[in-house]
Amino acid sequence: MKNNSIKDWPKSERPRELLLDKGPAKVSNAGLLAVILGCGTAGKDAVALARELLKTFGGLRALFSAGYSDLKRIKGLGDAKISRILSCIEL
Repeated sequence: MKNNSIKDWPKSERPRELLLDKGPAKVSNAGLLAVILGCGTAGKDAVALARELLKTFGGLRALFSAGYSDLKRIKGLGDAKISRILSCIEL
């Protein structure tokens, strides 16, 4: 079963567009994380991947405490996405 791409969503519901139009306070944590991830994986859009990360780690605080080896265990996270996450954490 194929998930819809975020590009198929109404523009007003897409995380990046919502962020730019309404500001970060109007975007869910999963939406903000999806913007950081940039794209999802085969069969899973960036928001679904972000939700999975938040669920797996139990929230943002635990995710932000994760290291490379913790993130590498997550299916769908390669070095590019992990680098984005770790860079944001470092900021």
